[in-house]
Amino acid sequence: MSEHYFTVEPSSKLRLGLLRTTLLGVGLRFLTAPGVFSYKRVDTGTRVLIDSMMIPRTGRVLDLGCGWGPIGISIVATHPEISVVMSDINKRAVWLAIENVKLNNVNAEVRWGDLYDPVKHMKFDAVITNPPISAGRDVNTRAISGAHGILVPSGTLQLVVRSNKGRRAISQIMEQVFCNVEEIGKKSGYRVYLSQKKYEGNQRQLDKSI
Repeated sequence: MSEHYFTVEPSSKLRLGLLRTTLLGVGLRFLTAPGVFSYKRVDTGTRVLIDSMMIPRTGRVLDLGCGWGPIGISIVATHPEISVVMSDINKRAVWLAIENVKLNNVNAEVRWGDLYDPVKHMKFDAVITNPPISAGRDVNTRAISGAHGILVPSGTLQLVVRSNKGRRAISQIMEQVFCNVEEIGKKSGYRVYLSQKKYEGNQRQLDKSI
């Protein structure tokens, strides 16, 4: 049975590759390896998200489920004034992201752990993620609902999803948690959604029927 990219410790052999690509107009290099998401290229969804995301002018951004690092590294490479934290449950992905931060000579912090556990005592101006739809509904619901608690007022959750795979359910959960959702990008069968934290206190109770 093949393992998922959200496996904690991939068992596949570590075979490093070097990927060169341009993100946000900047040439970047990345070490990649089997056992992590889309290790042969920047997948289309991630690229659509990077091209559509709304990066705050200042503050702190969380790249949730960072993989080998294209989202977080492209942000800090083009916006060095932003503090970027990258996290993933996959230990190989975390190691690759750390190496890629060094390789591209940027300043970002990489942490290991499940969803928001590595950053539960921190606050962010934006959470940006290509969520692991294949991990199941519970994981993705926790990814969305957990974002509300670590965002500062007016902070945003931004994510990408396939137009024909979970789009409606994901946008409904974002609407329920944040009381708002908008589409900020659409290309090649993917859509990018943004929700903004506009209120304090408890989140709405999630509708179990979604």
